[in-house]
Amino acid sequence: MSRRDALLKELNERRKELLPLYAAFGKRLETQPGKETHRSSKSEEATDNDILLGEMLTDVDAIGCDQLRYVKNVDFLGAGYTKAVTRGVLPKGLPVALKSVNRQGSDLRRCVEDFKDVEGCHELVSYKLIKEIVLLQILRHPNIIKLQGHCQLKGQPAGVTAALEEGSPLQMIQLLQSPWEERFRVCLGLVRLLHYLSQSPLGSVVLLDFQPRQFVLVSGELKLTDLDDASTEEPACRTDADCELHFPLRNFTLPCSPRGVCQGLNERRNLYNAYRYFFTYLLPHQAPPTLRHLIDQIMNSTAELKSGVSDTMEAFEDVLHLYKSGLYLENLLPSIITDYTAMRGVRTSGGVDYRCWASYSQQACVLSVHSAQEAALICSSHPQCTCFTLGARVTWTGRLLASFRSGFSDLVPDVNSVVYLKKTQV
Repeated sequence: MSRRDALLKELNERRKELLPLYAAFGKRLETQPGKETHRSSKSEEATDNDILLGEMLTDVDAIGCDQLRYVKNVDFLGAGYTKAVTRGVLPKGLPVALKSVNRQGSDLRRCVEDFKDVEGCHELVSYKLIKEIVLLQILRHPNIIKLQGHCQLKGQPAGVTAALEEGSPLQMIQLLQSPWEERFRVCLGLVRLLHYLSQSPLGSVVLLDFQPRQFVLVSGELKLTDLDDASTEEPACRTDADCELHFPLRNFTLPCSPRGVCQGLNERRNLYNAYRYFFTYLLPHQAPPTLRHLIDQIMNSTAELKSGVSDTMEAFEDVLHLYKSGLYLENLLPSIITDYTAMRGVRTSGGVDYRCWASYSQQACVLSVHSAQEAALICSSHPQCTCFTLGARVTWTGRLLASFRSGFSDLVPDVNSVVYLKKTQV
């Protein structure tokens, strides 16, 4: 087979991979009553050539080539084997992350070395980004990055750009130092995402390249940003031995269904990857003591793949309910607050702050609490704490942020604030 024929074969395989996704996206739009849409192609039917050119259906209110032409303040963020990511600001001030084909990437370089066809290789490499654009229009979930729009330049095989909502790269070291509530939020968002992927409009979706680098944080919420390695295929099987999941330290065998498919394999692969990349590091450390037995149950269940993603999400939601409602504070005595004098309508100023682990502030001790009673319990457990302040600031769960101090020099008016001072300090 000649190099040209081999390249054409690769292009045809990528095209066939995209056609079902293209059709699924068309069906999604048809099920949205009153939603006006248009085709980026003049043709009324999706053809093989439409896929080859990266032309696809899109919502009329999406950002297109006209808007992306005027992006300002472009900064390079990073690059991988296939794609490069930059940051830009649209004319109306909306910041976006822009994904495009990485012209210096190893995927393109290897392709050119193998096939000696620069234009054909640009087209081949662009398929990953085109696939991601289509998937982002089909898979809609709060924990999947939002596609703001896209552009396909005519006559330029690599001229594909995706405009995404801007997020911050996931920094695991920073997450490890963050409050447990924020780490729990990341894990909760992940398991909600996996539950959606297990029963998505495309069926059960597996993330073949499941790594923390595939995710970003948007205002503290975890979002999947790379979908080009997502797959909806569950392996065919004849016996259970055909349904093995292999990981570096563990292997699992799932039953072969009567239909001859390893049913549930995609879901379990995602769940175990969530356990080994996220739950292990983020979930148990410094969890509230009365919730630790529930966290341990989640950890043990996912470590052994004893439960599916639906049961796992239910367990997470139970923990969230107990935490938000304060029901986990089963042994908290309401009378503990009587050891403090409440001064309403003021906040502290000056004096001495002290630091504590997992604080919301690097320069002070600011922790999430359900109530003044819980804050009093924490203050009583800190030898240096003489007072704490509750204001209007809350976390994503609606819990209060309490500021703990070892002293202050003045009180200033603040209608939204209450200062609690240990009576021994009055």
